[in-house]
Amino acid sequence: MAGEIPQAQPPPDVPAPGRHPHLLLWRWRRNPLRRRTDRMHAWAALWLLLAVLVAAPAAMFAVGDTAYSHYRSTAEHEARTRDHRPAVLVHDAPRHPEPGSDEAEKTRYPVKVRFTGPDGAARTGKADVEPGLPVDSTVLVWVDTDGKITEPPLTAEQIRSRTMGWAILAFLGVVLTGLAAHGVTGYVLQRRNLAGWDAAWTATAPRWSGFP
Repeated sequence: MAGEIPQAQPPPDVPAPGRHPHLLLWRWRRNPLRRRTDRMHAWAALWLLLAVLVAAPAAMFAVGDTAYSHYRSTAEHEARTRDHRPAVLVHDAPRHPEPGSDEAEKTRYPVKVRFTGPDGAARTGKADVEPGLPVDSTVLVWVDTDGKITEPPLTAEQIRSRTMGWAILAFLGVVLTGLAAHGVTGYVLQRRNLAGWDAAWTATAPRWSGFP
């Protein structure tokens, strides 16, 4: 349609970071195509990088220390309140399809057992036992103060593993937050650039097209 203003387009020669190593820092170098928003983006990226470099190790240490204290306290409580007691199988344990194999040595089946609780009363519950154990076999189970079969207290290795897991999650959380903030900053500045291009093109296009 005659007189219609063409759609605004971004400048074609603005280098795209990442296309070549020497273009990665183009926002920091003086050039006629560098805009104020480019400088803002560069500074925002720098401050976010510095913030992540400081905050990520700090968060990793703080969360790891808190997790270690929590799990160590939990392990100490479990050691005080859980007891290793003998229990007798009420029926035969299932046999493994491949007796003598490495898998059979690691496999455990839940079987009903009978044991004496902390109060001296006879109780029953399910315990994981080796395959093929016959009825009346004796196994050791962990029992809590309520007389229920439970897991053994946390080991030192489990405490270290869980502590490291929480520390790594904290580190990654800070890094991902920084990346998200960088992405949002870039999106906002890009929208600002597009609005500026539209405004400039609306004012310039009529003179280029020959229409008032």
